[in-house]
Parts: sequence; structure tokens; C-alpha cells
Amino acid sequence: MAFEVITVNEAAQNRLGEILAKHPDAEGIRIGVKNAGCAGMEYTVDLVNEPDPADDKVATPAGNVYVDPKATLFLLGTELGYEVTKLKTGFTFNNPNQTSACGCGESVELKPAEMTPEMLREREMQAGG
Repeated sequence: MAFEVITVNEAAQNRLGEILAKHPDAEGIRIGVKNAGCAGMEYTVDLVNEPDPADDKVATPAGNVYVDPKATLFLLGTELGYEVTKLKTGFTFNNPNQTSACGCGESVELKPAEMTPEMLREREMQAGG
């Protein structure tokens, strides 16, 4: 099995399929992080019309999820989900690198993951190195 930075659960795959059905020119979605909010960082989700060759690509039956390379160490091991509640609807990030979140839930504090030697070898093999 190929090394994947993140996993995408069934609910997120279903939502991804719905999004891509409405945007047939899109190649998938890109997830990342940006500096923002009181806790320091926010997750980002954007449509991808032209994939960046540097992105990590996670192929699912519903479509592709691309991971911004600047966010890889912050998202390593994350499960991308999707939930609908009375108060909020959207993608969720079950991230082992998240150390805290602000009270409103919009921003998070993240620590970079440590790549094991096995992970580094797998990434090099996939890159053809």
C-alpha cells in the first residue's frame, strides 16, 4: 500500500463526490493550513482545477484530495471527515498533531509530525528516488 499523508473517511468521500459533481472541471480539493485565528492556524479546503505537482495526492473513489506540501508535517496522520450538525456543517480534521483549539473552534494549534525513517523511504520510492 502506498504511503498516504492523510486518510479520507466515507463521509468525506461522499461530500467530495457531491462537490466534484457540481464542479466537473475540478480535479479535486486541496487541504492545507494557514496562519490565522487566536490559536495560530486554520485548516483550509479549496477546489483544485490544476494540481500542483508538489502536492501529495490521495486518490479516493470519489475523487482526489491534494495536500499542500507546506502543510504535510502538520497534517501527517490526519483523518479527513465530514459532519452535519445543528450548529455546523463541514469537513473535519481528526489530527494527531493538533495540540489545542480556540474556544470558537475556528483555529487550532498544531505541532509538526516527525517523519519516521520508513515514511521517508516510502516517500522517496514514490518520488522515484
